Amino acid sequence: MSIKLGDTAPNFQAETSAGDIDFYNYLGNSWGILFSHPADYTPVCTTELGFTAKLKSEFEQRDTKVIALSVDDVSDHQNWIKDINETQNTEVQFPIIADKDRKISELYDFIHPNASVTATVRSLLIIDPDKKVRLIITYPASTGRNFNEIIRVLDSLQLVDAHKVATPVNWKNGDDVIVPPTISTEDARKIFPKGVTEIKPYLRYTPQPNK
Repeated sequence: MSIKLGDTAPNFQAETSAGDIDFYNYLGNSWGILFSHPADYTPVCTTELGFTAKLKSEFEQRDTKVIALSVDDVSDHQNWIKDINETQNTEVQFPIIADKDRKISELYDFIHPNASVTATVRSLLIIDPDKKVRLIITYPASTGRNFNEIIRVLDSLQLVDAHKVATPVNWKNGDDVIVPPTISTEDARKIFPKGVTEIKPYLRYTPQPNK
């Protein structure tokens, strides 16, 4: 199964480092981040999960729940978490799915056979409160993900959902945003009282509405 942007994220039940879960129940009405890592007790994964744990308050501010996955078992996860906490000076509080039978990995297309027949690649999905997939990013096993970029995209998605805007290249929370082409300049000036700067009829900026 190949999951694409806009698809409904499939539900599943799983064993995790924090107990058994139903994925939809775990997410509730929150945003969600589901990310796979190749294996426990590996160096790049250790840094990734450690950094994700340090972002706990950032995800809470954005009403976002995080959950990780690999094909290792629960006991491996629980023991590895101790190493992560020790070496990364943090406390992992999000669950890690034990996908020993690879059913969830196959459901979400996390195993890429030409990269590894057995290990999951570094895939990450952002899932909105309607359970729609809004972002898919896949990295090779040798490259750690940029979780600051994940936060940036999450901010963009939540902003776009709340206001009729788009975000430009390298946008950061607080920067000016773009007026979509579907809105005329005349209408834009009514919708965005902070002002609209027109560079070209199709390229118009406005200050971020919620700042």
